[in-house]
Amino acid sequence: MSPPPHHEVAAYALGLLDPEDHEAFESHLVECVDCQAELRELADVPALLDEIRRRRSPLEGRQG
Repeated sequence: MSPPPHHEVAAYALGLLDPEDHEAFESHLVECVDCQAELRELADVPALLDEIRRRRSPLEGRQG
């Protein structure tokens, strides 16, 4: 059983939901101002994580 949609905001922001849960969350998001606000707060997280990965990749090659 899937968790309630309120618990899926971060997974949605990171693109981690399966298609069924993604669709269910988007339907929920239309009406839930709390999840809309949380999603706005998390909007920059995927780009920040990508930047961290890019910066770490060259460093990992230098170890050893």
